[in-house]
Amino acid sequence: MSQNPFDALGGGGLDLNAIMQQAQQMQAQLADAQERLAETTVDGSVAGGAVTVTVNGVGELTAVAISPEAVDGDDADAFEGLGDLVVAAYRDARAKADALAAESFGPITGGLPGLPGDGPGAPGQLGF
Repeated sequence: MSQNPFDALGGGGLDLNAIMQQAQQMQAQLADAQERLAETTVDGSVAGGAVTVTVNGVGELTAVAISPEAVDGDDADAFEGLGDLVVAAYRDARAKADALAAESFGPITGGLPGLPGDGPGAPGQLGF
C-alpha cells in the first residue's frame, strides 16, 4: 500500500503553515482575553455585605472592605470571626472570577484539555 494516509484530509497532507497561523491567532486571542480579565474586577461579599472583597478576573485580591457593623470593638470573638468572613468573601469573589475566566477563554480554546476554559476549576490553574 503506497497510498498517503493524509489523502483523506484533502490536499494530500497537512498544511503546517495554516496550523502555525491558527496557533499564533489562538495565542494572540488568549493574551487579549488575559489582559481583559486582569483589568476586570468582581466583588464577593458575605454576611449581608459586612465584608466585601474585590478580585480581578485572574483572581488577584485587589481590595477588602469591612463595614463598621461587622466588628464590635470590644468583642474579641468578633475579630476572630472577621478572618473567616474575609476568607469566605474571597472564595465568593474567586468563584465569580473563575466563572468569568471560563466564559472568556472557553470560546477561544474550545474546551481543549489543559487550556483555560476547559472546565470547572481550570482558570484557577492558569498561573496568570
